[in-house]
Amino acid sequence: MSKRKKNKRKDKRNHHPQQQFNGSKKVYKGVVEVTRSGMAFVTVDGLPRDIMVKQKNLHTALNGDEVLVEVLKQGRHEGRMEGIVTDVTKRSKTEFTGTLQLSKGFAFLIPDKGLFMPDIYIPANAILPGVKDGDKAVVKVVAWGEKSKKPVGEILEILDATNSNDLAMKEILIDAGFPLNFPQEVLDELSRIQENISGEEVAKRKDVRDILTMTIDPVDAKDFDDAISIRLLKNGWYEIGVHIADVSHYVLPGTALDAEADRRATSVYLPDRVLPMLPEKISNELCSLRPHEDKLTFSAIFQMNEKGEVNHHWIGRTVIHSDHRFTYEEVQEIIESGQGLYNKEILLLNKIAQTLRAERFKNGAINFSSQEVRFKLDETGKPLGIVIKESKEAHQLIEEFMLLANRTVATYVSKIRVNNQPVPFPYRVHDTPDPEKLKIFALFAGKFGYRFDTSSPESIARSFNYMLQFVQGKPEQPVLETLGIRTMAKAAYTVENIGHYGLGFADYCHFTSPIRRYPDVLVHRVLAECLSNNIHPDKQMEQKCKHSSEMERKAMEAERAGNKYKQVEYMQQFIGETFDGVISGVAHFGFWVETIETKCEGLVSIHNLNRKEDYVYNENEYSLVGQLTGRKFRIGDKVTIRVVAASLAKRQLDYDLEDELSRSAAASPANKFRQAQRPDERKKKKDKHRPKPVTPQVPAPSVSLSEPTPTPVVDLVEAETHVAVVPKPVEPVVTPATAMPAAKKAEPIKAKEEKAAAVTTPASNDQKATGKAKEKKTAKGSAVVTTAPTRKKAAEGKPAKAKEAKEVKPAAKPKKAVVETAEKSKKATGQKATAKAPAKKATPKKAAAKKATEKPVAAKPKTAPAKKATTGKTAVKKVAAPKKAATPKKAATAKKAATSKVAVAPKKATTAKKAATPKKATTPKKAATSKKAATPKKAAATKATKAPAKKAAAQPKKAAAKKATAKKTDKKKRK
Repeated sequence: MSKRKKNKRKDKRNHHPQQQFNGSKKVYKGVVEVTRSGMAFVTVDGLPRDIMVKQKNLHTALNGDEVLVEVLKQGRHEGRMEGIVTDVTKRSKTEFTGTLQLSKGFAFLIPDKGLFMPDIYIPANAILPGVKDGDKAVVKVVAWGEKSKKPVGEILEILDATNSNDLAMKEILIDAGFPLNFPQEVLDELSRIQENISGEEVAKRKDVRDILTMTIDPVDAKDFDDAISIRLLKNGWYEIGVHIADVSHYVLPGTALDAEADRRATSVYLPDRVLPMLPEKISNELCSLRPHEDKLTFSAIFQMNEKGEVNHHWIGRTVIHSDHRFTYEEVQEIIESGQGLYNKEILLLNKIAQTLRAERFKNGAINFSSQEVRFKLDETGKPLGIVIKESKEAHQLIEEFMLLANRTVATYVSKIRVNNQPVPFPYRVHDTPDPEKLKIFALFAGKFGYRFDTSSPESIARSFNYMLQFVQGKPEQPVLETLGIRTMAKAAYTVENIGHYGLGFADYCHFTSPIRRYPDVLVHRVLAECLSNNIHPDKQMEQKCKHSSEMERKAMEAERAGNKYKQVEYMQQFIGETFDGVISGVAHFGFWVETIETKCEGLVSIHNLNRKEDYVYNENEYSLVGQLTGRKFRIGDKVTIRVVAASLAKRQLDYDLEDELSRSAAASPANKFRQAQRPDERKKKKDKHRPKPVTPQVPAPSVSLSEPTPTPVVDLVEAETHVAVVPKPVEPVVTPATAMPAAKKAEPIKAKEEKAAAVTTPASNDQKATGKAKEKKTAKGSAVVTTAPTRKKAAEGKPAKAKEAKEVKPAAKPKKAVVETAEKSKKATGQKATAKAPAKKATPKKAAAKKATEKPVAAKPKTAPAKKATTGKTAVKKVAAPKKAATPKKAATAKKAATSKVAVAPKKATTAKKAATPKKATTPKKAATSKKAATPKKAAATKATKAPAKKAAAQPKKAAAKKATAKKTDKKKRK
């Protein structure tokens, strides 16, 4: 049967939910998942959506329990159904840790963890002697009660709260659903097991005790459940035996020992301890293949040549005698040096193993590499260091021969039929990748130049191996390997033999670790029945497989939690220090970084990033993308982090990006400046949609502004926070110095021109302290620079100005910036400003002009409101055409053709004209822009200039008066 057909059959089976009928109501069996809000959801195999259960309808069901749920409401349009739990068929855990509260004649356990877990009532006869109020304890629930009744429990163990490490490890095991101790009935059965191997038992088995046999395990291992033997046969082939501890000889079906092993399903390996599936008398003594002892085993023996070709194999029960116990490190040294005990045999075994490995990858196995973390602990369990365990040839030697034995046993059983039906057998299966996940991953890998052929499972495997081979040593290696593994389906136990995609095997099972995995015990039992031709199909095999898969998942979660606890404990000493790391995961709320040296993973929250921007999770690129800067954080990126927090209670590390912290310290004042400028920035953005003013440029001898520069002239901070309108350049014309006499009459206007420069260039303290005489001198110096097109442009701007004088509504808009234009004007004049710019906010009369000058200097040109630039612009035009300089129509073009940095309140758009006639400039509505603004009258004008635009818009009469004044001034000038 092809894999495709098998997959179809599996899918067909899974699409039939376990459904029962209670009258007219539907009842399903599923697993409860309780959320933090108290709402629960029951996941039912075969249903497209889970069933919602309110907290009041959970009854005694807890998170992870297997329950029967009755449907109360049907979902609309195939939506989620609502139900009520009618029965709990299987408890996920029966033991809990917490704090005892003693009372007279009874006690309560207040659970430390667990969502909506009720307090557990403990009667007087279940309280251990010597128990004190506030003690930490492990309590087993013996009765769950109904509705409002509390569950009833008994105290199993009092925990030592002073030993935080021991307490934490035990809590991890209890939370995962693993009992800390074996029941008394199990221990009673264990005491009755015969330890000596009888001659009768040896006679039933193949005796291979005279063949060289060795074990290869980790240095700290105690349960040696596999061994390898080797010898040269007369026919020139090698006989290589894979010998596995015969646990099924001691653990018999129907016993308390077997029931407990089934319940646990697996051993749990924490950093400082092992919680065994079987009692230590079996795991570390009777079944452990210790050196120089006779042991009972189940073996797969192969006749092979150096090319790894199998000529013949035999499967059966044996008795062995281990000659030596090797560690992986010792074997690796022999492989690398070629010297050591049994070096010839080990080198030959390694050569065959590498040949098998290459052949396996050639046939479709996927070569994913992995690293394990090991801790160096002191006598109290405190981590002293972290060691990264890598897979070397010594590990691969054992791995390849174990894979060979597992595959051989599975292939043998898969061919046997009982009543034309396959034998129920716990296969270890691995399905093909999920098409949707694979599609996303293929697109992502394609960005690095790796193409995926997804036309068939075989082509997918080839594409993966090609990528994994050529990605070695490249920057994208971590991200592609990590995401490639996540694309894969999860391996599991089941009676449906769909093959193992990752290993490239059509048939596969777990045969080689019965001391620590219950499915291996089941494999040994079925295998023994098949060999003896006395098969009794187990109808509960699929249920046992499902339970073993679930407990395997819980054990992995407990092991990760134990490793995480030790990592946090280890990193507590490095708070505030920096490490190089790699982004290992990304979510919408942040990303995880794994340090390169210690493999300690911590979270970098988006809230800790100093950037003032939003980040959006891009699923296709596995990254967070900044919406303003486009900065990306994706899996595999290398970053430098600083450890900011390490919480043992949460088993959580918090990191910050080191470059963000550094940038934050350097950019803190700038951020405040940006925030202060944001209101003006919004107004400037609106101004982009208006007609852009044409700006005549006034060149200075030392600076050329013939071409607008895209980068800011003054400060980089402004470039990030300011949007300015860049005018079209106008060719400047330098007029002869003979224009000076005409400029004398317009001296106040020149002073305004200097005030425009004052907005752009910060004035020195000496310049600020100078009087009116110095200002006039500066104004004269700039009179030699004029612009030819001024008259024409002023004429064009006449209609717009006349309209503004009539309607004061646009007075709200004039706050738009023409800062860049002003910068050009400043550079063109080449002068250092001494005049004071109009203030933006109301100030005391005498301080108005001074404050107006200081504010632009401190806040940079950006703070100048847009339409205040009219005065400076008018000044330049009047220099260009002295006779017409004071005409109201030309002076009124400030809104359309502003070119100077001088900022005048929108309401005072005709100040240029008033400046030409100083007598009129004293009116409160006309803003004075020369140095004379220091006088009370001029200060009053400045204050009037600062009136809000909205207020000006509400005074049409004053606007009309302005217009009338402008006409009178025009007539006087013409006369």
